[in-house]
This record gives sequence, C-alpha cells and structure tokens, in this order.
Amino acid sequence: MKIIDTHCDALFKLQQSRRQLFQKKPLQFKDSPELNTNLGYLKTGNVNVQFFAIFMMPEVPNGEKWQHALEQIDIFYHEILGQNPEMKHIKNWQDIKHLKEGEIGAVLTLEGADSFGNDLAKLRLLYQLGVMSIGLTWNNANLCADGVGEQRGAGLTEFGKEVVKLNNEHGVLTDVSHLSVKAFWDVMELANNPIASHSNAYTLCRHPRNLNDEQIQAMFDKKAMIHVVFWPPFINYEQHNASISDLIKHIDYLCSLGGVRNIGLGSDFDGISSFVTDLENASNYQNLINELLKHYSEEKVKGFAYRNFLNRYVDV
Repeated sequence: MKIIDTHCDALFKLQQSRRQLFQKKPLQFKDSPELNTNLGYLKTGNVNVQFFAIFMMPEVPNGEKWQHALEQIDIFYHEILGQNPEMKHIKNWQDIKHLKEGEIGAVLTLEGADSFGNDLAKLRLLYQLGVMSIGLTWNNANLCADGVGEQRGAGLTEFGKEVVKLNNEHGVLTDVSHLSVKAFWDVMELANNPIASHSNAYTLCRHPRNLNDEQIQAMFDKKAMIHVVFWPPFINYEQHNASISDLIKHIDYLCSLGGVRNIGLGSDFDGISSFVTDLENASNYQNLINELLKHYSEEKVKGFAYRNFLNRYVDV
C-alpha cells in the first residue's frame, strides 16, 4: 500500500554528516543504513511521497541559520533530486497525481522559522524554492511564536501572524506541530490550511508535543490533517519503547473523536533516536499497514496511509 509521510529530518542528518567530514564518510541518501529514509528504504516501504524538513538546532547562531537552511536546500536539490531520477520534486499538490510507477514525490518543508528571522524576502525565496509547508517553531521561541518548550507559552507575534497570512496567499500549509497551545489557537484563527505533520493524542500520552482533545476537535472541524508520529515518548509518555499496537491506539483515539478522514502518517524518521518495534525505518512501513488491516477496513487504512491527504489537498 502506498504511503505519504509528512515529516522526516533526513536533510538535517545529511547536513550534519557533511559538516563532520573529519570523523567519517558522509551519509548517502541512496543507501546509507544510518539514514531511516534512504532511497532503498523508501522504495521497500512503498513510500509514494516523502516530506523533507529544513531544520536546525536552536543553538545555531542567528547569523548562521540562513546558511544552514541553504545547505539543506542544496542537499535536497543536488543529492536527493539531482542524483536520483526516481525522486520527483512536488512543487504543487497536483504534481502528486502525475507520479509514475516507481517514482517518489519529494516535498520540501520548513520546521521552525528561525532561518529567515524577520526577513520576509528570505521567506518569499523559500516559497520560490518550493517550500510547501511551514512550522513556525520547533520547541523554542523565535520571532514568530513560542514553541512547546518555551515556558512563557505565548502565542503568535504580529510578525508570526503576517507569516501565516503569507502562507495562505501562497497556498502553503501552516504546521501546528511544536507550537505552544496559545500559538496553536492563534494559527487556527488565521490559517487557511493548518496541518499537524507529526503529533499524537495528549489524552493517551501527556507529552506537551501532543494535541489535546480541544485542539484535535478544532483541527477536525477545519478539515485539517493530523499525522501520527512514531517517536515512542510521544506514544507512551517517558518511555523509549513502543509497539505498533501502541501507535495504533492513537489512531483509534483520533477516530473516536471523528477524525477517520483526517488521519495520516508523519514518522519523524531521522529526527528520532528510539523507535517503534518493527517500525525502525521507512522500509518497515508495510508492517504498520498489515497491523492496521487487522483493525480497519482496507478503505480506511488507505485513508490513513495516503488517501486522506490526497482527498484534502490534491483531489479538491
């Protein structure tokens, strides 16, 4: 069964390996086993579309953040697209319809607005370079908003509101994963196309990165997608192990809140350090599908795997 995965950190991991050349040979997107979303794994797992996030740690000095973003974009264009003809750049959602057998769509996203600071010219350039979804923060605060790790818990700044409005104008998704609760609600007031690219249910796992019932219901009311994430601490609080059945409990819960048509998958591969058993990289995706088929009809599982996303953003 085909898969659409809305979040991985392969660009960050590839960049870091290139910045540490004195230690070891850099990772290769095609076949490095340390990369959870390498090309071979994506093919084996039948991933049809993979989102690739531009991400950097908050301790990167402000004056270097734009350079870090450009390095990751260069990796996306040169190493993922340029060296692998089966990888096809998704520049608008309709491009997904035109993927041929054996081709994999690659979507460029931004996790945290730190890279463009308060420079809207840089943001507009990111749109031109193909960024299709923007999460305003990681866990920290920046000039747009507070993330879940900022104790202040403030919402969007006026600049952050301007960014959301520009996302709307450009048809770019605004990702609510990682936002503080107040910033989440500010986004919901403004965003035409909110998405949670990698978040689970707070009621089942009381981690601040997960969404509470009120947030989940607001997303569903707005026909927004919530993509479950595979990191065990977001599945079972303060634990570094989880089973596929544990992950499915979050899908079950989202369905119980009326979201059967609004659920997708957002692994966070290459950004996580522990894994769901039998779901350690993208090649294992069909293990999840086979387990889901024991609980849900094939039609519903296709929805979770890829069809819900297509129905929301492509077949409109």
